[in-house]
Amino acid sequence: MKHLTGNETDLHYLQLLAQSFPTVADASTEIINLEAIMALPKGTEHFLADIHGESEAFRHILKNASGNIKRKVNELFGNDIRESEKKELCTLIYYPEEKLELIKAQEKDIEDWYRITIHQLVKVCRDVSSKYTRSKVRKSLPQDFAYIIEELLHESLSDNDKAAYVSVIVNTIISTGRADDFICAICNVIQRLAIDQLHILGDIYDRGPGAHIIMDTLRQYHSWDIQWGNHDVLWMGASAGNDACICNVLRLCLRYANLTTIEEYGINLVPLATFALDVYDNDPCLEFQPKLLPGNTMDEKTKQLTAKMHKAIAVLQFKTEAEIFTRRPEWQMTDRCMLSMVNYEKGTCNIDGKDYEMKSCNFPTVDPLHPNKLTAEEADLMQKLHHSFRISEKLHKHIRTLLSHGCMYAISNSNLLFHAAIPLNDDGSLKEVEIYPGKRFAGKDLMHNIGMMIREAFQNDSDDKDYARDYFLYLWCGKESPLFCKSKMATFERYFLVDKDTYKEEKGNYFKLRDSEEVCDRILDAFGVKGTNRHIINGHVPVHAGSGENPIKAGGKLMVIDGGFSEAYHKETGIAGYTLVYHSRGFQLVQHEPFTSARDAIAREIDIKSTTQIIEMSAHRMLVADTDKGEELRTQIADLKELLYAYRHGIITERRR
Repeated sequence: MKHLTGNETDLHYLQLLAQSFPTVADASTEIINLEAIMALPKGTEHFLADIHGESEAFRHILKNASGNIKRKVNELFGNDIRESEKKELCTLIYYPEEKLELIKAQEKDIEDWYRITIHQLVKVCRDVSSKYTRSKVRKSLPQDFAYIIEELLHESLSDNDKAAYVSVIVNTIISTGRADDFICAICNVIQRLAIDQLHILGDIYDRGPGAHIIMDTLRQYHSWDIQWGNHDVLWMGASAGNDACICNVLRLCLRYANLTTIEEYGINLVPLATFALDVYDNDPCLEFQPKLLPGNTMDEKTKQLTAKMHKAIAVLQFKTEAEIFTRRPEWQMTDRCMLSMVNYEKGTCNIDGKDYEMKSCNFPTVDPLHPNKLTAEEADLMQKLHHSFRISEKLHKHIRTLLSHGCMYAISNSNLLFHAAIPLNDDGSLKEVEIYPGKRFAGKDLMHNIGMMIREAFQNDSDDKDYARDYFLYLWCGKESPLFCKSKMATFERYFLVDKDTYKEEKGNYFKLRDSEEVCDRILDAFGVKGTNRHIINGHVPVHAGSGENPIKAGGKLMVIDGGFSEAYHKETGIAGYTLVYHSRGFQLVQHEPFTSARDAIAREIDIKSTTQIIEMSAHRMLVADTDKGEELRTQIADLKELLYAYRHGIITERRR
């Protein structure tokens, strides 16, 4: 063993370590503990992407652990209890408070039900906790019932000496009127232990109505990380004060008639509504009618107001985008200053030297000589919207949560995680992209520096804050942005041009080449991802499973898990999202059908229908020793052994407690 006590730095480190482990006994005990942890099965990781505000489906998948809890209930109870009883037990675990109220209203012998159910829940909890140390399980237990749950988890009715002890505990829980509280507590423990680590591969925001609910849920979640998506970055840019991002956020919310999250963040839309009614009073705004999802009803008056607000913010968006594109010519995006391309007399738009007919050409706030200049009224409106986003404490709290839990990419247990793409040249080599003026990066360096730039936009003392704030717009729609990676964002064309050929957004090289194992290996090598079974996992582009598209690409090297959580995508994809599950036996891809509602799940015990596809199974059951955590523990064990050497050779003196 190489001893690290030959220089002052190593000795100083060991002296710091000695403060936590002041004796040979302390250090030895910790080594034994860490070695034992390494022999435990690997914890279960869940990967989700592109949730897009679908909070009910997201929360249900967390509660049922992508069907894992149902699978465990079936394995534990088999034919011992009826299918209806297994359904009831699963629903109770997912929604304990709500399900208890329904059961108590119809159960004739509630004490007997309590007794049977508590024993069943303890059995499930014992199973999901089996791969963790007692210490980790203990930390997951609610304070009120920590001692009781721990006792029940480690005692068995099959032990005659302990059977009476366990029965008395259960009976006393019931007789003291704590059964409901205990059941809720242990159900929440089961949910928590069923998922060890949650990875979200971007796009919490937009389309669906519950992004703020998802963020509130994640703020309380025990262990998670996020690789930011383009929609997350758009909201981050709005929070940082990028006016073009603010306009894009509002436009998307109005497009899908989804203002719930905006209202929850306290964004004042009265100035926008007033402006829109004044400017577009006689404009039918046909191109801006909101896309109403099933179940979202709207009276005609509200629909017309929404359409007018939609057009008003879209025009404001095109102007604020043009201002930034002109200010940043190095982005080479001045060709996207679309209002400058319009012939307002002829009603045409010139793109690449060709005139295209427009659906309509009513732009009362546009001066043809200065098309991108805001009117005095627009400037006043933009200032009010900017102020509203900047003072939203709840929005800033959620954005701080995204910053503290995420970045552009992550590497976890030989898996490279990112939302959309890695910019590539035509030959599949990594492409250098300019993100600071005169500074170009590729691959890992590119993703790292973008992550640093995003954080700089929120630092008051940063010299690059203004540039970083502008760069959110490039990340949203720049053709070399790893969060977009397309030739253009054809928003203007879709609204205003008749020719649908102009709507085409050509995908970048990553999407063209990602089926190649060689290209995927090149990316994995560039990011330093090791391991014989290494993978890229991302989302962003919905997989059209209904048309037969396979989410597993490049010979298993790449897994695309955007299956269309958003209701807006259900017809397009044919499903309602994927969850990738990585447990000690290997990878499983869970394909979800559309979720009805939490109400149906509780009252009618309707779970999400999911289909599990085995992607890759390990030759042996993976242990903590086989993971990134195992590498950390091996390093800690080596350091502790150095500390033991220092104690036993008098280099450091033990301190008795």
